[in-house]
Amino acid sequence: MAKLSQDELNKLLWNAADSARGVVDGSIFKDYILAFLFFKYISDIKQAEIKKLQERYGDDKDRIALRLKNARFVLPDGASFYDIYDSQNADNIGEIINKALRKIEDANENLLKNIFTVDFNSDAILGQTSQRNKMIRDLIADFNKVDLSEYNEDLLGNAYMYMIERFGSDAGKKAGEFYTPKVVASLLAKLAMPKPGDRICDPACGSGGLLLLAGEEVEKQGSKDYALYGQEKIGATYNLARMNMFLHGKDSARIEWGDTLNNPLLRENDKLMQFDIIVANPPFSLDKWGDKLLENDIYHRFDRGMPPASKGDYAFISHMIATAKEKSGRVAVIVPHGVLFRGSSEGRIRQALIEENLLDAVIGLPAGLFQTTGIPVAILIFDKSRQEGGINQKRKDVLFIDASKEFKAGKNQNTLEPGHINKIFETYKKRAEIEKFSHLASFDEIKENDFNLNIPRYVDTFEEEEEIDLSAVKAEIADLELQLQEVQAQMQDYLEELGA
Repeated sequence: MAKLSQDELNKLLWNAADSARGVVDGSIFKDYILAFLFFKYISDIKQAEIKKLQERYGDDKDRIALRLKNARFVLPDGASFYDIYDSQNADNIGEIINKALRKIEDANENLLKNIFTVDFNSDAILGQTSQRNKMIRDLIADFNKVDLSEYNEDLLGNAYMYMIERFGSDAGKKAGEFYTPKVVASLLAKLAMPKPGDRICDPACGSGGLLLLAGEEVEKQGSKDYALYGQEKIGATYNLARMNMFLHGKDSARIEWGDTLNNPLLRENDKLMQFDIIVANPPFSLDKWGDKLLENDIYHRFDRGMPPASKGDYAFISHMIATAKEKSGRVAVIVPHGVLFRGSSEGRIRQALIEENLLDAVIGLPAGLFQTTGIPVAILIFDKSRQEGGINQKRKDVLFIDASKEFKAGKNQNTLEPGHINKIFETYKKRAEIEKFSHLASFDEIKENDFNLNIPRYVDTFEEEEEIDLSAVKAEIADLELQLQEVQAQMQDYLEELGA
């Protein structure tokens, strides 16, 4: 097989996914395709390992077996993609795949336990036997066209993220459960400013793309010294994140499955684990997030106030701030604009965060960047280095950036180009004041606005209309009337000539 470029690999894998489209809903279908891609990947990696060992040790099966036992993962006999390929014409091919996937999970208890949540033998999801088997055989034929062992982790990881992005584009509002548009995630990762040695966490990690992009920001600094942590509530999405980490070579990432607000699983010594960097795109204004159950939260996350039952935005913010390291931790979170100005309990929490000098920046983004909503969103950055004893304890202002006009318009969705991302990041990094784009607001200025963070209160983007010269307009009207009279006279002459 000829080795493909990134674009060619992306296209081949998407075409394989697309060939089986229409059988199930796209938001469910993605789980099958991405699981099958992962299955093909580990099969190809293991086949390549065996080939290299055979070239090195010849017929010494004991030595080869020992090496395989100590490898990154185990692939049991009869459980590879190629075993499935040989059995593809069996009437019970879905059942055969399920058994192979269970074998892989059982043989890799620590690394791959319960990672395959899909059922390839489901009448309810994939349809009756003939329809189901056709879809599976199409998948097998298409994925057989590429040897995934030939690609490094960057190329393959990028292909996986490309697939998630394409599924996100097709999934509409359901995309928010597993995917943040890459341009928004890239901006958030840059604004978080992770550095070597950092613990990085996403408490609502979806399929893990934002975590990986934050890690890439560290690697751009020439270091791979960082640790990734995440928690995800939806089981299928949690497993997408695990596969994503594995494909990117981040086996050591700790991803937990559960409700972050009601059951935070990233703990140390019975306390919430503390992180250097926390990034997240939590669900917007989550209803019934568990306020009644958390009135006596043992982790004291809601001591500033209990967010309303119908809007969990400040519940996630409160959790993130509670898990940021004292005097140094940073939080970068995407929120709906209502978080900036809503009153009652949210207003009190917002005021407390500002009075504690934790809020570092408010950045308004353009509308139409998300598949899930057309509304504009904002990024809030909290910085605990502004606390007493932190390196930025003397910083008392808040940077407001209005980037609502920084986008490239698209037919169905707007996007941020590299120039837009760099402009926003550099403005934040330098804490620069730019006319009609950014403003440094003092505590007193925010207090005068009753701790309302609505961006137009701080960044004046009003464009003055050009003054109209009424005298010139009157003169122009008079001139036009004269021209009209001349044209009418000419027309009358023409008509008289024709009548003659």
